[in-house]
Amino acid sequence: MDKNNSSQNSHDIIYANNAATTWPKPESVLKAVCCASAGPYSEQGRTTLREIPDYLFDARKKLAELFNSKESEAYVFTANATDSLNLLIHGFAAHEQESFHVITTEFEHNSVIRPLYELQKAGKITVTVIAPDRGGHINPDDVISSCQKNTKLGIISHAGNVIGTVQNINEISRILHDEEIFSIIDGAQSAGQIPIDLSRVCCDAFVFTGHKYLFGIPGTGGFYLKTPEKIHPVRQGGTGFDSSSPTQPDDMPERFETGTPNFPGIAGLAAGITFIRDIGVETIHSKGMALISDIVHELHEIEGVSLLHDAPETPLISFQIAGIKPDDIGYMLAKAFRIITRSGLHCAPWIHNRLTQGRGAVRVSLSYMNTPNECEQIIDGIRAVCASIQ
Repeated sequence: MDKNNSSQNSHDIIYANNAATTWPKPESVLKAVCCASAGPYSEQGRTTLREIPDYLFDARKKLAELFNSKESEAYVFTANATDSLNLLIHGFAAHEQESFHVITTEFEHNSVIRPLYELQKAGKITVTVIAPDRGGHINPDDVISSCQKNTKLGIISHAGNVIGTVQNINEISRILHDEEIFSIIDGAQSAGQIPIDLSRVCCDAFVFTGHKYLFGIPGTGGFYLKTPEKIHPVRQGGTGFDSSSPTQPDDMPERFETGTPNFPGIAGLAAGITFIRDIGVETIHSKGMALISDIVHELHEIEGVSLLHDAPETPLISFQIAGIKPDDIGYMLAKAFRIITRSGLHCAPWIHNRLTQGRGAVRVSLSYMNTPNECEQIIDGIRAVCASIQ
């Protein structure tokens, strides 16, 4: 899309908060959302209207192609990754009759931490939280040693939203599979940004969100589920067929999809996937890593800046500046330089407890839409903030 026009329309901001929500969106995505919003909508079993696009079918097919999985009906649409994780975690717990043990990691987002806390508070689960090694990775041996006789569930964040390291989900999911432990991979930060081949991953569920690196709009997300019988549907409602039955259908994806879908959002998600496939995930990842590597190199040269981790595997970096609170840094960058970042704990308090003693940091996160010139301005802005306190 025309990046210059987009920047002008937003008062020339430099957007570096893509790990929260990517912006700008490709023109094709915005067009797809507008076309779908113009309607009318067609959903099987809920209308006599025919011969207009089947947005859900199209998006499921494109997701299966992007993640190299055969079963497009295994993809369930939700409102976002948080919604997906809640449905999976609480749905799994509802399926279990006795208290059980859960393995997870310090990298997890509150969309994992808070559902687990509620289940732990209710006496349904106990939890082991695995810490990363010095390189920011979860050692598969620690996963093995954390397994107990009653371990039933493992939840692993694929790519971290604080330091940008990527976990070996192939090996970790294989370990969990061999131990007959249901595994959920949180791909909110990885889907669309790094290559993912679900035909080689032994996970039971893979979670994605639409509004981050799949370049969709907010209000879209979902999960891939190999073993739906292990997740109790915690929501019930209309599905457009078998309306006389009081029970939720067992068929996928209707087992978990109730009510009217977000047609415009799903149309935009499909367009976002097409945008990614046309460019290539590898190309997207290479560009992002080249940009963030330049920022990391320059930040090392600025006195007063400390990085939480200096070898990210996705295009994000978190940092602190001595003598300034993270929220103040974020405010100064936005107010004085129109640089939009994210300050605080990034909804990931466990890893911040380890790395920042809960004080937080400022995160710069890039997408394919960022430019080298913007990265230079980000570096100059951080340098100026540091100089202002000397």
